[in-house]
Amino acid sequence: MSIFKKAIFFKTETNDWLLYKKNSLKSSTYYRYKYIVERYILTYFKNKSIYYFLNYDFNIYIEYLSTILCSKTVKDILTILKSILKYIGRKHNIDYKIDLISSPKHEQDEIQILKEDERSKLEKYCLESSNVKDVGIAICLNTGLRLGEICALTWGNINLEEKVIIINKTLQRIYKGKKNTAIQIDMPKTQKSVRKIPIAKKILGPLKALKKGKRYSGDEFFLTGSKEKYLEPRNYQRVFKRCLKKCNIDDYNFHILRHTFATNCVRIGMDVKSLSELLGHSNVNITLNKYVHSSYNAQKRFLEKL
Repeated sequence: MSIFKKAIFFKTETNDWLLYKKNSLKSSTYYRYKYIVERYILTYFKNKSIYYFLNYDFNIYIEYLSTILCSKTVKDILTILKSILKYIGRKHNIDYKIDLISSPKHEQDEIQILKEDERSKLEKYCLESSNVKDVGIAICLNTGLRLGEICALTWGNINLEEKVIIINKTLQRIYKGKKNTAIQIDMPKTQKSVRKIPIAKKILGPLKALKKGKRYSGDEFFLTGSKEKYLEPRNYQRVFKRCLKKCNIDDYNFHILRHTFATNCVRIGMDVKSLSELLGHSNVNITLNKYVHSSYNAQKRFLEKL
């Protein structure tokens, strides 16, 4: 009997793959996969049979994705699609020749950082402010914390005696399916993201001033001073943009604080391993590729002006 006589739908097997992956992934990662599957894979292939892909030209799909998404996102989608096809192939003894599916080359975007006068102006404003949200921006500028990490930070993570900030949580809004989202507080991106960051002298004073006279149990969120009420990333992004406007600085994404911190660390000569640990990168190569190379390009531009 021909295998084509029995209809086995790609959607059914893809949902089985999601269940298969669920227990081995962080909740936030699982829902990110789920979003990609539902938004970009199942909507495109709809009610196709698993045998449809035996002679399918994946370049058609790749070209379609490339017209609407950046190369990194396309690469992420294809990684998930390959994993799904590998799962189906093993389950039904089908060779999809996954190794022949090529991903588009991901061009590394040039890192955008604050100009020195912008950085100084923003830092001065935030350090002199009595508003905890402004001080939080100064902390990110001087530690490289991710947006989700500063939003999840509690007073118990800030040890003013030992002058260290402990990063062990991240807060983010995740996709749950069918336009349903929820806030989730979870472990950071990787095990390496759990880390201790020294508190620089210039932010120690403002932190002590904020805590003076307050009796925190430790569970209170740093940005709100409340155990129950948190500030979610998209709202803190708005706070950041309002802060930029007050300082008469161009509009930027919150992540520029992390990029500026990392690039400045390279500029003053910090070794890559130490910087990688401060940033919570899973390996040193990420730091090298993202920041050291960028710093080299900047140096080259300066030398060309001589």
